[in-house]
Amino acid sequence: MALEISKDSIDLGIVVRDAEPMLAFYRDTLGLPHQADLDLPGGMKMHRLLAGSSVIKLVAFQRTPAAAAPPGGLSGGSGYRYFTITISNLEEAMRRAEKKGAKIAMPITEIRPGIRISMVEDPEGNWVELLEED
Repeated sequence: MALEISKDSIDLGIVVRDAEPMLAFYRDTLGLPHQADLDLPGGMKMHRLLAGSSVIKLVAFQRTPAAAAPPGGLSGGSGYRYFTITISNLEEAMRRAEKKGAKIAMPITEIRPGIRISMVEDPEGNWVELLEED
């Protein structure tokens, strides 16, 4: 039996090594609205940010996990390497990211007629693809 999807989006959990710069990136650089902070069992803290109807969950442990995902986006390793947010103001978003000092992993590129993307790297090396459709 297939999944019976009841929400038109997915939520993403990112385990972070240093919550403050990650929260600043997603909240201040990308401009995602901060929804809430939650204390979770086991000494975890979750910072919830909204991306449309999706929730980006930054999860920090009291003890930093020993292993870290390799940086480098698509070619840095296997597994989850990036996620996409579809927006309507790509040039403005990239100017803001550059002004805030974010690393631009890929400049604005037309990948097919009417579809432009850019990729920006968060402070822990995860890539976020920003996509704009005409």
